[in-house]
Amino acid sequence: MDNELKIKMYSFTLDCRDPEALAKFYAALLKWEVEVINEDWAYVFPPGKKQGSYPCLLFQRNPEYVPPVWPEEPGAQQQMAHLDFAVNDLEEAVKYAVECGATVSEKQFSKNWTVMFDPAGHPFCLCQMKSLMESEHFALL
Repeated sequence: MDNELKIKMYSFTLDCRDPEALAKFYAALLKWEVEVINEDWAYVFPPGKKQGSYPCLLFQRNPEYVPPVWPEEPGAQQQMAHLDFAVNDLEEAVKYAVECGATVSEKQFSKNWTVMFDPAGHPFCLCQMKSLMESEHFALL
């Protein structure tokens, strides 16, 4: 019998007011599949994968959710985390994200990544990583 402790990443969870709508945004952005559990929970996962075979993005209803302010401002709701997505063409990825419903932050700090906001106001970054994505070591979907 195997008694070794096992801990594996299952999901990254984002609070929001409308889990289904936010799941549909990320499904469009990543070209992943959506599963709506109920009005309080939805998630997205890579196409053709079974639940739990790969970490998912999980969306949890929080009626009191307040979008963070970025860049941070004293006294305002702060971000606790953000997602980074590797892209092979930053300009095209930004255009596509906007078509999916994202907005571009007015403040930017690099030419190698673009800070964006999802429809619920969570910041995320599109990061120019063409060489990494084309390497044999890059396994993420």
